[in-house]
Amino acid sequence: MDRRDLASTLDHTLLKPDATEQAIISLCEEAAEHSFATVCVNPCWVKLAAKQLQGAEQVGITTVVGFPLGAASSASKAMETKQAVEDGATEIDMVLNIGYLKSRMLNAVKSDIEAVVAAAGDRALVKVILETSLLTNDEIIEACKLSVEAGAQYVKTSTGLSSGGATTEHIQLMRATVGPNIGVKASGGIRDYETAIAMLEAGASRIGASSSVAIVNRMDAKQDGY
Repeated sequence: MDRRDLASTLDHTLLKPDATEQAIISLCEEAAEHSFATVCVNPCWVKLAAKQLQGAEQVGITTVVGFPLGAASSASKAMETKQAVEDGATEIDMVLNIGYLKSRMLNAVKSDIEAVVAAAGDRALVKVILETSLLTNDEIIEACKLSVEAGAQYVKTSTGLSSGGATTEHIQLMRATVGPNIGVKASGGIRDYETAIAMLEAGASRIGASSSVAIVNRMDAKQDGY
C-alpha cells in the first residue's frame, strides 16, 4: 500500500459540537490536498463542504444521520438523509437503532435502515453505524446481516462517542459476516498509522479518523526510515 492508497481509505472527520466554520474549511482543504476519500461533517456543514470541495471531485462528503444515539424516528432519519443529499452529501453514516436491536425488534431495525437507504436513493451510499462496544458478538452479526438485507453498502463500528471504538476483533467479525462485497468502516479511537493499518489488515475498507493527516504523514516518515 502506498500513500495514495492509504489516503483513499480515510474519511477525514470533524464531528465535534464546537467545530467552527473555519475548522470545516480547513478540514476540506486538507482533504483536497491529501486526496482523502471523504470529509465527514455534521449535517449543518454539508453545504459548506460541498462549496469548499468544488474542483476536488475525488473527495466525497459524508454526513451523519440519527447521530449519535440512533434513537430518532425512521421518518426523521429519512428526512435528514433527504436534506443531506440535497445539500451535497455523497455518503450517509446512519446510526442503527440499538434499542430496537437489543429488544429483538429485528423488522423495525431493518425498516429503519431501509428508510434511509430509500431516501439516499442512488445519490449517496449508506453506512450503518453499529456501535459495536454496546453489542455482543451475536448482536454484531445480526446487525450486519440486517444492514445488508436492507440495502446498505457499508457497516461501521462506532460513532466515536460511546464507551469504546473500533477493535480488530470486531472488524474481523464484521468482515466475516458481510463478505467481500460490502464495505466495513473502522471508526472510533483510530489516531495513528499503526492502528489504521491494523484495521485495514483485519478487513476494514474505510477508516474514520480525525487524525488523517498525521496518519498519512507517519506513513511518509516510515518510508523515509524514521
